[in-house]
Amino acid sequence: MRRAILALIAAVTLSLTPGLAPGAWAQEEQVHPPHQQWSFEGVFGTYDRAALQRGFQVYKEVCSACHPVTHLSYRDLDDIGYSEDQVKGFAAQSQVTDGPNDQGEMFQRPARPSDAIVGPFANEQAARAANNGAYPPDLSLIIKAREGGPDYVYALLTGFADTPAGFKMNANMNYNTYFAGHQIAMPPPLTADGQLTYADGTKATVKQMASDVVTFLSWAAEPNLDERHRMGAKVILFLIVVAALFYGAKRRIWAALH
Repeated sequence: MRRAILALIAAVTLSLTPGLAPGAWAQEEQVHPPHQQWSFEGVFGTYDRAALQRGFQVYKEVCSACHPVTHLSYRDLDDIGYSEDQVKGFAAQSQVTDGPNDQGEMFQRPARPSDAIVGPFANEQAARAANNGAYPPDLSLIIKAREGGPDYVYALLTGFADTPAGFKMNANMNYNTYFAGHQIAMPPPLTADGQLTYADGTKATVKQMASDVVTFLSWAAEPNLDERHRMGAKVILFLIVVAALFYGAKRRIWAALH
């Protein structure tokens, strides 16, 4: 009822306000992302390890060109099923600054599993210079930082579309159905089905890639979720058993009085 009243008020305002074109109104409206089904939802939700590894592949081959995940170290990838040798291999592909050495100079070396995952830019200024002034956010906690969490990020990745007629776009911006204001500096990162070749043979559709990378980023933001859910299940089971014991004891103690 409230939504209908607000829509009526909006329609009246639009009709009475001179110079407010439909395109201008479209720039102000907020489209809420549809809910998706996630394996990690709910009390008994768990991360799908295959999806986590596919999601890391999407991040590594697509997203890492612009976005860092500074809260993750290479050794954290052990938790999503990669072997020690695979983690060392991922780390060795990047260079990090270390030192000083015996001569007091900093030097470059291959990254180690204990190092934070190397980002694409040395600093914020370099990131902005490479992206027309826009600053690609750190994705480590992006799922927690955005209202709607995984649903929003999935909708954002799949929400790029042609600019509607009458919609005024700023320079170097891209139209996105779910981004506030519908103008986003990031171009579509997932451009076509088959953009990647998944190591496990899964067909890499745009929706599949978006779902997988959202699963990976959800794990990055909350890597202890599985452990927390297992502990919660144990606590609930313990409380049920204790409640049953107390109930049995109560029946026995008060049986004579009844």
